[in-house]
Amino acid sequence: MADAHAPWWRHAVIYEVYPRSFADGNGDGEGDLAGLRARLPYLRDIGVDGIWIAPWYPSPMADGGYDVSDYTGIDPRYGTLDEADALIREAHDLGLRVIVDVVPNHTSEQHPWFRAALAAAPGSPERARYLFRDGAGPDGDRPPNNWISCFGGGAWERVTEPDGTPGQFYMHMFAPEQPDLDWSNPDVVEAFDGILRFWFDRGVDGIRVDAAPAMGKAADLPDADYGPEPAFRTLEWTDNPHWDVDHVHDIFRRWRTVADAYDGDRVFVAEAVVSGTRLRNYLRPDEMHTAFNFPYMKTAWEASALRAVIDETIDLLAPMGAPATWVLASHDETRLVSRYGRATTSSGHVADGQGEPVDLALGTRRARAATLLMLALPGGAYLYQGEELGLPEVDDLPDEVLQDPMFARSNGAMRGRDGCRVPLPWSGDHPPYGFGAEGVATWLPQPADWAPLTAEAQAADAGSMLSLHRDALRIRREVAALCTDHLSWRAAPDGVLDFDRGPGFRCVVNLSGAPLPLTDASVLLSSLPLEAGALPHDAAAWLGD
Repeated sequence: MADAHAPWWRHAVIYEVYPRSFADGNGDGEGDLAGLRARLPYLRDIGVDGIWIAPWYPSPMADGGYDVSDYTGIDPRYGTLDEADALIREAHDLGLRVIVDVVPNHTSEQHPWFRAALAAAPGSPERARYLFRDGAGPDGDRPPNNWISCFGGGAWERVTEPDGTPGQFYMHMFAPEQPDLDWSNPDVVEAFDGILRFWFDRGVDGIRVDAAPAMGKAADLPDADYGPEPAFRTLEWTDNPHWDVDHVHDIFRRWRTVADAYDGDRVFVAEAVVSGTRLRNYLRPDEMHTAFNFPYMKTAWEASALRAVIDETIDLLAPMGAPATWVLASHDETRLVSRYGRATTSSGHVADGQGEPVDLALGTRRARAATLLMLALPGGAYLYQGEELGLPEVDDLPDEVLQDPMFARSNGAMRGRDGCRVPLPWSGDHPPYGFGAEGVATWLPQPADWAPLTAEAQAADAGSMLSLHRDALRIRREVAALCTDHLSWRAAPDGVLDFDRGPGFRCVVNLSGAPLPLTDASVLLSSLPLEAGALPHDAAAWLGD
């Protein structure tokens, strides 16, 4: 049976809000806190346990808000700190937990610390907060090492010194506008202790840690061995000098002591894109509470691959006493119905499958089944905004509106992540679909054919993607077995996943290529209607006694 004393986050379903694209309350074409506050009842009614809000801090938006210039403020385009406080209170009044994003690996180039570093001399305390180094070669005009950026190109940028001469290089794991902090510097460590306390004091229930493995770097900054083709595929890396270095765990042990000083089971969730065997290191009892399961997120839509990653996850995390945290989509990933409608259904990198034809009917069918599979697994889960509506990736955004730094830094070879960040459609039959004021263009253009996908249109359709999510989350709350850590596999034909979560609940996912008869089973919910008592291919069903 479920443990009534277990922390709330062990089995919680959290909804990710990308605030710029969720709902526009002031009519300027961009989402904001007023829009989010007005839509909190919608999130309660879906049945999620809480929300994770992507960065809402002041930012020049060089990387969609992940370039932070003030960690204890709210970007004016979104609102004010008073509005954030009100949002936290209102969410709590509705029974929703609130998790905020903290971006500790790097700041914005507009952060006061980095402006001070540029104005200071090499070797100064101001520069020591970042990774400034002299260049290589006789003239010091080459980068200090061969490290690459996640967004394409090298990870070093040369500065012009205050006297106008070419100067040192600084390291940026992401865009040049996002200089990496040096987490061996006590100033950095102590400042973030204060940032964590600032948000915990304001009542947030948890903190999502962006790019957690990037925070540690090998002390002497040696060259990395990327193999024959330099590419940012961190799930495949071992012993990389700028990703998943052991020093990060010292930081997280310190952070855990900060969180543990607060009541209410405050939680950390780590964005740690590492192999499964390395992921468990982040979940030791004195470090992060939870971590996104990227090996699962990026696995192909194949029964054997899915079962393997489910088993590996459970086996690896059980000794840590940590729950799995399942996730299929986010603001960084291709929309699920598009990814599953391509020939390449795995996602080792955001560009995988880019340019392939998309069968949206097939992708939607698979996404519905994948949702039921994920929500049937033991542990917590995260849903990305718009996935409950079955929104596709917007692949045809004009080049001139793209804002993701991936696009420019790859010279257009990577379209980037803007296609999954298009503002949500809420109602009506034409843009902006109730996102904001009628006649006001959204910051990224919405497709003209989204009217059937609006929340309003789907709410009245019992067979819609939105209704599937609502029904699944209702059942998840009602069935006690789904709040336990138990999972046992049944014998099944090739291509079929079939497991029990305890008395009264069974999940079957059919990827066999043929209808699967379901005998003597009471269907609680299915992703597609059964056909003559059989579960269709690319479908999932939840069964009771």
